[in-house]
Amino acid sequence: MATALTDLQFGGLIKCLIQEGVLNKNDATVHTAEAKKNKTPLVSHLVANNIVDSKKIASLACVEFGAPFFDLDSIDANSLPIHLVSEKLIRQHHALPLFKRSNQLFIAVSDPTNFQALEEIKFHTRLNTETILVEEDKLAKTIETALAATSMTDLLDEDFDNIIIADGEETPVSDDNSIYVDDAPIVRFVHKILLDSIKKGVSDIHLEPYEKSFRIRFRRDGILYEVANPPANIANRIISRIKVMSKMDIAERRIPQDGRIKITLSKNRAIDFRVNTCPTLFGEKVVLRILDPDSAVIGIEKLGFEPEQQKLFLHAIHRPYGMILVTGPTGSGKTVTLYTGLNILNKIERNISTAEDPVEITVEGINQVNMNVKAGLTFAVALKAFLRQDPDIIMVGEIRDLETASIAVKAAQTGHLVLSTLHTNDAPQTINRLIQMGIEPFNIVSSVNLIMAQRLGRRLCAHCKKEADYPEQTYLDAGFKKQDLATLKTYLPVGCDRCNAGYKGRVGIYQVMPISEKMRTLLLNGGNALEMTQLSKREGINDLRASGLEKVRQGITSLEEIDRITEG
Repeated sequence: MATALTDLQFGGLIKCLIQEGVLNKNDATVHTAEAKKNKTPLVSHLVANNIVDSKKIASLACVEFGAPFFDLDSIDANSLPIHLVSEKLIRQHHALPLFKRSNQLFIAVSDPTNFQALEEIKFHTRLNTETILVEEDKLAKTIETALAATSMTDLLDEDFDNIIIADGEETPVSDDNSIYVDDAPIVRFVHKILLDSIKKGVSDIHLEPYEKSFRIRFRRDGILYEVANPPANIANRIISRIKVMSKMDIAERRIPQDGRIKITLSKNRAIDFRVNTCPTLFGEKVVLRILDPDSAVIGIEKLGFEPEQQKLFLHAIHRPYGMILVTGPTGSGKTVTLYTGLNILNKIERNISTAEDPVEITVEGINQVNMNVKAGLTFAVALKAFLRQDPDIIMVGEIRDLETASIAVKAAQTGHLVLSTLHTNDAPQTINRLIQMGIEPFNIVSSVNLIMAQRLGRRLCAHCKKEADYPEQTYLDAGFKKQDLATLKTYLPVGCDRCNAGYKGRVGIYQVMPISEKMRTLLLNGGNALEMTQLSKREGINDLRASGLEKVRQGITSLEEIDRITEG
């Protein structure tokens, strides 16, 4: 009797999976409850957590329920009639319109017993609905692609060769396509791209023309993903519109150009876009870097420092003179780290000046200078000017040459606090880089107080991450110690409607290396980067890898993410 009652609590697809031996009743009960708690469709939950393979579910469902099967890999997501069903319904029921025949709408689902989805879509569209069975993992991917593309392309006018200019003025570009950059649909489309990027917390927008296609990608949490494929014949119009907004020469397509766009969202918030074009084989590639001042003022506690690292950083920025160097690749968060320090130091009694190329974050109370190489305003020229203006603290956007490095070192030696960045792989290599530029070791030891290397790693989504179960050898190979394994808990990304493929936001991974007396002695005796690395480890300084593993230990990120951004 107990068994009969247990059987009755399951229905639909889950019952089929139990009968076929794919799931046992205990697991089915647990996963049904978890899916309900997370407000996730059961099939999505099972596939996302690797409980059941999506192909296995589709195969069983086909036989059990007689639903026709369709492979989503064979269809272009941009061609789906997604405009017929609201995004809310698509996401709520995990159901996607595939095609329409007369008054019949064919709906792709991974669970053919999801009758509520069919009824609601039928009610809202006033069309008869028919189930098409698809694999869950492919359905999830296609939904995201189709919705992202539609949010862009639904603004475009279908007849791009006969667009009426809203203000009656045409701004032609020198080519055979008679491009008009003031076309109303193009203007709306570009505005939509910019606003979508702000809404989604994107850091960069890439617009890439190819011979027969045009691709738009967003970089979010450090990863690029495709959001739209507008028709290739309108690529030049979109790019020309962005160039006009950026105050670039739209007739010049042979050389790279730089520009800037500012969007005022409210009285208290404005977003800047740094724009760069680069000529390619089939047109100009455009990359827009989104400069959001709010993203830079996040507080030192949220940067990702370990307690000891934060203590070292705060000690260094509160010293009256010396140099602090932050190193790492482009997009690793160096500017945010420096501005976090500057915001702490930004008091009425201090004179702070910055030289940047370009100024990415504007801050009240800090004198910021934008580099203009064409006019002769370089980092070195700006630094010389700062030193004649009674400075307390100077920030140089990047040390690129010997002249800039020499002036920065002299400023640090003569009673000023200097903050700057370099492009090296880790903290010890920064010393070698300065020496290669031509800075003598004795000048480095008398000026540099602290060197920080950093990377940005993606944070695991707190709502859907699941515990990982790796073999012991995997942890040892990654860098964990044997004694750590007994209490070690690590997590994997899953993916839900609140995150991006299992991750949401980013966290800093740091190597914070103060220049100790032993390091100064080693450097004066001709020590190299390898010897500096060995000495820093003996002094208890975590390298980037060790700092990353600590974030894995804390459940903040995954081992795969640390492998991606650091040297394993």
